This record gives sequence, structure tokens and C-alpha cells, in this order.
Amino acid sequence: MILHQNVVGVDVAKDWIDICDLGSGRTRRIGTTRRALLAFAGKLSGVLVVFEASGGYERPLMAALEARGVAYARVNPRQAREFARATGRLAKTDRVDAKVLAEMGRALKLTPTPPIDPARRRLAELVARREDLVAAIIAETQRLAMAGDAFVRRDISRVLITLRARRLSLEKEIGAQLCASEELGRLDKRLRTAPGVGPAIAAILLARFPELGAIDRRAAASLAGLAPHACDSGYRKGKRRVWGGRADVRRALYLAAFIASRCDPEMKAFRKRLTDAGKPLKLALIAVARKLLIALNAMVRENRDYQRRPA
Repeated sequence: MILHQNVVGVDVAKDWIDICDLGSGRTRRIGTTRRALLAFAGKLSGVLVVFEASGGYERPLMAALEARGVAYARVNPRQAREFARATGRLAKTDRVDAKVLAEMGRALKLTPTPPIDPARRRLAELVARREDLVAAIIAETQRLAMAGDAFVRRDISRVLITLRARRLSLEKEIGAQLCASEELGRLDKRLRTAPGVGPAIAAILLARFPELGAIDRRAAASLAGLAPHACDSGYRKGKRRVWGGRADVRRALYLAAFIASRCDPEMKAFRKRLTDAGKPLKLALIAVARKLLIALNAMVRENRDYQRRPA
């Protein structure tokens, strides 16, 4: 494990970043132009930069750090806020957040986030755009069902035609991106040998779950938000619930589990055993999704296609 001499916390905003250097104790603010970020990254050596995932605003910072070969750790905002509360900080300002992130990196000995492959990064942007279009199509479809005026219905129908055409265009571009990358294309074909995993779900997994195959099954289930967490205290035994993780990955695997448990004999029998035992349908589908994820993780790790058990 690489030991970094110093930790720098960075709070990211749209137009600037606040920086806290634990080694010197200095805090400062700079703009988020490419030149300013590259100049900032160029002055760092033997440093781990810690910042939160900020809905995409952190991407220019990541690009500058990667260009200068600086290690960074991108952390979950909820974890950073809980760390701040644990250290007694209730106030929340940009400078306070930068200092909290730096202290979090030092206290927890955070490991650097692996740099994202450019092909996978572009795939992630394409997948995100497709999800935006799908959400817009669902919203317009619901409005069409409620609209009574003929003009409004025609207008919504025209918008839906445009949105569906753009979705088709995005799906073609996603396919082209997968074909352009030898690694992504190979993984896409491999994932799609599993039951319930089609082109859209495979693309989401490749874009949003780069750790697939590189971690154990428990870590994979936790990252996907499919691991049941205990809620016990004293004599009280609470219900295990799934929470946290990556919501988009969980939704994709849940959909794949629903399809697989209707079409694949093994998954169908597994779901039936659970429902026959009195488990709610949603809980059974979560269990199927977790089982499917474990299989996908093993497939990528062992470099093999899905293996169906003999009936």
C-alpha cells in the first residue's frame, strides 16, 4: 500500500473549489477552470486528494489530477457528513467541509480511487443520458394518459416521438462505444450470457460498476445495495434490510432478477422456494438479484460465461 505524505481535502462547487492542506494548515479557494485546476494539481507531490462525489462537478478536478498523476479518493457525501458529525462538527461551510474531508482521509487511511478508463467514462455519460431520456419518456407518457385536450395530446405525442428517436440514437451510440473498446465489448458479451441481462442492463453494469469481478461477493452486494444489514440492539432482533449502495445498479439488477426469475429455470425455482416459504415477492426478487450479482461477479473474475446448472 502506498503511504501518502500528506492529505488534501477539497470541497467542490460549480465555479470554485475550497482546498485544505493538512500539512500546512492552509485553506484557499481557486476557480474550476482547466488552467487553474492543472496548476493546482501540478504543485502536488506525494499527496492524496480527498473530495466528494458532487453530481458531476468533480469531473474537471478528477481530469486535472489524472493528467498530473496525482492520487485521489472520491468519497460518498453521506459518509463524509457522518464523519463530520462523529467529530463534533455540526456547522457546514465549504472551508469546514474541505477540512473534514482532509481529516477523514488521514483518519480512515483512505485508499486511492482507481483512475477511470476513458472508454468507460464515455460509456457512463452515454448511459446517464439514456436514463434521462427514459425518465422523460415515462413522465410524458403519464401526462398523455391524463391529458384531455386534443391539442395537448397531439403535442405530447410529438414530444414522445422525438424522445424515443433520441433514445434509439443513444442506444446505437452505446453499442458503437462498446464495439470500439475491446475490453468493454468482451465484457458486454460475457454479461449478456446471464439470464435477465440484456444490452441496457449490461451497459449500466459496465458503466456504473467497474469493480465487478475485482472484489469479493460480499463487497459486491454491499456496493450494489443488495446486502441485508442487521438492525439489532440488546435482546431486540430487528429485520434485516437492504440500503445504501448504488441505486442505479440496484435497479438494473432488480429488473434483471425479475426477468430471470420468470424465464430461467434455476432462478425461477429459487424464487418459488422463497415465496413458498412465505417470503414477500419483493424480498424474493432482492434475493434473486443478489444471487445473480454473485454469479456475474464470478463470471468476470474467472473470465467465463454464465454456467447453468444441469436440471
